[in-house]
Parts: sequence; C-alpha cells; structure tokens
Amino acid sequence: KKKRNKGSKYVFLIYFIMTKGNKKHNKRLNAPKNWSLDKLGGIWAPNSSKGPHKKFSSIPLSLIIKNKLKYALNSREVSQILSLKTIRIDHKQRTDKNFSVGIMDVLTIDKTKENFRILYDRIGKLTLHRISDEESNFKISKVLHISTGKKGVPLIVTQDGRTIIYPETNVKTNDSVLLNLANGKIIDYLKFCPGSLCLIIGGSNKGKTGIIINEFKGGSNSIMVKDFYGYEFETKINNILVIGKGYKSFISLPKILHK
Repeated sequence: KKKRNKGSKYVFLIYFIMTKGNKKHNKRLNAPKNWSLDKLGGIWAPNSSKGPHKKFSSIPLSLIIKNKLKYALNSREVSQILSLKTIRIDHKQRTDKNFSVGIMDVLTIDKTKENFRILYDRIGKLTLHRISDEESNFKISKVLHISTGKKGVPLIVTQDGRTIIYPETNVKTNDSVLLNLANGKIIDYLKFCPGSLCLIIGGSNKGKTGIIINEFKGGSNSIMVKDFYGYEFETKINNILVIGKGYKSFISLPKILHK
C-alpha cells in the first residue's frame, strides 16, 4: 500500500486560499454611505478595485455611469460603454468598471464632450460638478509626505498616489499642488497656513469650505476653520485640503459650497 502524504490536505487548503482573490462584489448595506445607494435597490453592490484612492473615500466608476449620470441601466450596459474607450479619468482611458474615482479627480466623456470634477456636497457625499474644458486640464492634490530618492533626488507623494520628482523647494507636507494632467508637472502650489481657503475632506464636517484661522501648536494636530456662514469649528489637519489663497479658489465650486 502507498503511504498517504499527511501534508497534502494542508497544501490543497493553502492553494485554495491563495487562488481565491479579492471579492468583486459587496453587500449593499455595507457599502460606504457617500455612495448614496438605495437600500431597496438590491442585495449586492460593486466593490472598488485597488487604485489611488481608498474605498471609503472613492466611488466605483460603474456607479457614476449608472446612478449619477443615468447613462446605463445595468452593469452590462456599463461594460459596453467602457469598451468604447470614450471615458477618461485624469486624461487616462479607463475600462475597468470598478475603478475607484476619488476627490478632485476629473471625469471626461469624449462622446458627449462633458467634463466633471468629483467633489463632496454639504452633507459629505460624493457628487459630480460640471466644469469647462480649460479647467479639466488641471487638478489639486494634497502633499502627504516629502522624501528623498536615489542620488538625493527630492520627491513628494500626493493624495492620489502620485510620486513627483523635483518638486518646488517651498512645498511642504499638508500643502497642495496644482498639477497639469497632460504632463503631470506642478503648475503652482498652495501653502497650508492661516488665511488659506480649504475644503474639508474628512470628519463630521466633510464637504464644508472655509478659511483656516489658526493652528494649535504643540502635540495637538487640530486646527480651527471658519466657513462662509460665520460658523467656526475644529478639525484635524489630515482632513484639510487647501484649494485657494485667501477667498480665491483655484477651482470652480458648486454654489451651495461657495457663498
């Protein structure tokens, strides 16, 4: 009689776990609230693919086409639209229906000649803001940290997963950079300092815009912000995205966000 290998069942179990892969679907009730999904719309919801944005701060491309723009009725029609290669995110063609689209990303539809920017509304849910062709050529991204590469080459890492070599010498952490989407170079930078116009991208005040008042020094990482209605609130520095200098915004905002 042949001896049975005792470790064969464990090898098969490990092989089964490794080949399972990531889930491509999600329970509708467990989906992020900023997707604005109806609870009675079904059991399942799409799951975001791995990309430059986190799951709870982005939305799958299929939900934008189907729920926001109303260009498709089901997932099959979404795949047919994407197969035409007429939809671009930040000037790059995307055919993955679950590609994660996040804050400040620029959505371009070549067939209808439409341009949209992903922003938060007043209640913190992702929305589409229609922009012009000229404004669709740039975006604002937050600087997460600064480091040095090989041979002492300085580089910065932005919020949307970009690594930019040879940045401006005055750019610091928590500042924002104005990027040219055609070549990925820095056009201008926005300093994180009192008096700058900012957008709240996290916390209970997500979606509000206001002016940075002052920064708490010491071990605290909080900051005071005053919105356009005169209301002052406190938030963390990680929730701040600088979008302008003074009261001048470098991007167009919905009327409900900019008084």
